[in-house]
Amino acid sequence: MPGRASLRLRLALWLLLPLSVFVALCGYLNWRNAAEVADYVQDHDLLSSAKVLSDRLIWEGDDVQASVPPSALSLFVSPERDRVFLSVTGANGELLAGSPDFPLPAVRKPEGVDRAQWYDTHFAGQPLRAVVTTRAMYESAGSRDITIAVGKTEGSRDHMLRTLWWPSMEYLLIALVLAIVLAVAALTLELRPIVRLRQQLAQRDPLHLDLVVDPAALHSELRPVADTINRFVGQLKAHSEAQRRFIADAAHQLRTPLAMQASQIEFARYTRQHRGEWDTRRADMDAMWVAMQTSNRRLVDVTNKLLLLAQAEHGDAHTRLERVDLAAVALRCVEQLAALADRRRIDLGLEAAQEAVVLAQPALLDALAGNLLDNALRYTQEGGRVTVGVRRVGAEGAVELTVEDNGPGIAPEVRERVFERFYRVAQDTEGTGLGLAIVREIARAFEANVDLAANPREASGLLVTVRFPPAGPASEAQAPG
Repeated sequence: MPGRASLRLRLALWLLLPLSVFVALCGYLNWRNAAEVADYVQDHDLLSSAKVLSDRLIWEGDDVQASVPPSALSLFVSPERDRVFLSVTGANGELLAGSPDFPLPAVRKPEGVDRAQWYDTHFAGQPLRAVVTTRAMYESAGSRDITIAVGKTEGSRDHMLRTLWWPSMEYLLIALVLAIVLAVAALTLELRPIVRLRQQLAQRDPLHLDLVVDPAALHSELRPVADTINRFVGQLKAHSEAQRRFIADAAHQLRTPLAMQASQIEFARYTRQHRGEWDTRRADMDAMWVAMQTSNRRLVDVTNKLLLLAQAEHGDAHTRLERVDLAAVALRCVEQLAALADRRRIDLGLEAAQEAVVLAQPALLDALAGNLLDNALRYTQEGGRVTVGVRRVGAEGAVELTVEDNGPGIAPEVRERVFERFYRVAQDTEGTGLGLAIVREIARAFEANVDLAANPREASGLLVTVRFPPAGPASEAQAPG
């Protein structure tokens, strides 16, 4: 996707384009007003000339005579040297004065008390604005209508239009230019903090997460951006440190079984080279194979837990969730670990609702329930009790998974630490120290909460509660991505 244009340019366009449209609209409206004034003055002068001509009509015998006085033409004197055309015709169309063939309107629509009609026409190859009016000349035998028409070229009218319109347009254009200059200068000055922020970010080494953006140096609208950057950098730094600790802890956890396997393999090679000593050292060899098997099982367990933890932490763990029956998952886990409970003579029970649907990924949900139950069985003494519960709570349909035991429990002051990777309350027990860390990461992916508390139904023991949000109707099987 191509990058966006310059922010300075986009802001300038948002400001100047509406202003330019406003200036153009004002210029057009001013031009219309000026045109109306110029047309009014021109039409008024035309009608005044026609009235002067009308006043010069006289009877000479039985005929009407018309003379063109200088006062009738003085109204049209202008630097533009407009041409004026006159026409005075009788009732029968005979020309009494003026230019022959002067065009008259095809349809007569006189207006007002002056019975005048203005129209646009062409004469002698030039556009004209003309007016025509009629005067009645009375005699003893009756009256006779005389038609008077006056036309004029539009040079003075156009000059008046420019004189009226251009000064206001000049002011508008000057204001537009000043607005452009001020807008560019203001945007350049006001965007300098963003430019400095970009330079500050560009100068930082991306491998060193020590960046802190000063919000006080930015505008109030940009301070949330700085706060977000600082928060993201802090989260990246915390994540980087957690990953660094994770790698160090994983290396530490894997180093011991690897070293043991290396020494055991060396011992096996030595024994093979001295076959004569096999019978005398058979017990040592048996113990070595048992130790190698235990060490290998521990390596496999740690590796599987690390892969599962990485899967739970993956960004896609909260997407593509399905509707899963948590009661069926709990039953399956109980069945799988029943043999371990029998070996340790632990009373393993299940109290589950008939159906308790949650939104989850089936494989990760199995891992969550399995790790909780495995953890309880490992830390509960022989002859103890472990109970798995699944129930719906609240009117909205939330679901709770509980695992309770009567083992030694966890002291309140270390209950938060047990979620740390590779942390174990008792170092002499089997396990990787990753079980509860995996449980919390999977719960976060499903937007569930994990809570540790003392077992309220036993003198000692632990109660682990995982509360899942309501799954909603069947049409919501896919969680928002």
